[in-house]
Amino acid sequence: MKFSVQLSCDYPDPTYGGKQLYADMIEQALLADRLGFDAVSITEHHLINLLMMPAPLQFAVKIAGVTERVKIILGVAVLPLHDMRVYAGELVCADIFTDHRLLVGLGRGAFPFETARMGVPIDKTLEKFNESVAVLQALLAEEEVSWCGKYYQFEPLTVMPRPDRKIPLLMSAVKPEAIYHSTRRGFHIMTTPLAGDHQYMLDQVDAFNRGKSELGSAGEGLTLTLSRVSFLVKDEADRRAKNNIAHHYYGRFDNIRGSGVMHHGVISPLPRTVPIEKTAENLLVCTPSEMIDKLKVYESVGVDRFILNINFGNSQAEMLECIENFATQVMPHFVVDIASVPVRQAV
Repeated sequence: MKFSVQLSCDYPDPTYGGKQLYADMIEQALLADRLGFDAVSITEHHLINLLMMPAPLQFAVKIAGVTERVKIILGVAVLPLHDMRVYAGELVCADIFTDHRLLVGLGRGAFPFETARMGVPIDKTLEKFNESVAVLQALLAEEEVSWCGKYYQFEPLTVMPRPDRKIPLLMSAVKPEAIYHSTRRGFHIMTTPLAGDHQYMLDQVDAFNRGKSELGSAGEGLTLTLSRVSFLVKDEADRRAKNNIAHHYYGRFDNIRGSGVMHHGVISPLPRTVPIEKTAENLLVCTPSEMIDKLKVYESVGVDRFILNINFGNSQAEMLECIENFATQVMPHFVVDIASVPVRQAV
């Protein structure tokens, strides 16, 4: 199993400043690269201070320019917010500029406030997303592509420059049946249980494994990437403190996935109906030895890459310490000499 650090760009206090926030994320990426993490992942979100990254391809190029080998996962590109005729060319250039270290997660969008303000109501995003995926795949794979669909109609065109490799595409899916069908279509999968319990994670993995198995030899190279809110703690007091921070963080998620109460781009946290004890059960906030035991289960059921999401309200010093402790105390139980793995290897 490989490991990635999610650069979530959490921005609860706007007075902190975007320049400092992104400098913090670069510092985390540099540390992850030095310590042997396989990848870092970056989000795409607009108009809000949660997972705040309105320029993910630019950020990917920046990360590649200061690191040596770590892959950069777009987790995820929100396709309904883009014109695929423009976006395909931007992806090709970003893949070149990152020295082919780019992995592209594809998603429909998750926050009603965000997609509506960008002109795509959330109940329309799935239909537009499905057509966007088909258009993007065609533009990356073929020349002189024409299209006549609901959202795209255009005469023959060729995206330039042409890609010089098949850019890895990961389908973002959460519901087990969506994971199954996306795998059957030949996509790598990127998922998260969100606040779901352990059984829900197992159901997600089982759906991927079913789809992969049914593809036979055609599915042998497909991978499953799974993200969870996680943190390494020192003791019970530290565990309680981190769980409280995460509970507050999920209150902001409850808002943006629901009513969307915003003030000048800042999401107001809502009181959670889920008790904090239930939140804590569904996180990986634990000691290094507990983390090893939990992730061994993930590895045994078939998770190929685990994304460590530590940016949920902790200080930069604590997050850097967590990254280092994870690399030195947890990863050696899973990872062989990552430094020897070629940068250009497959997903």
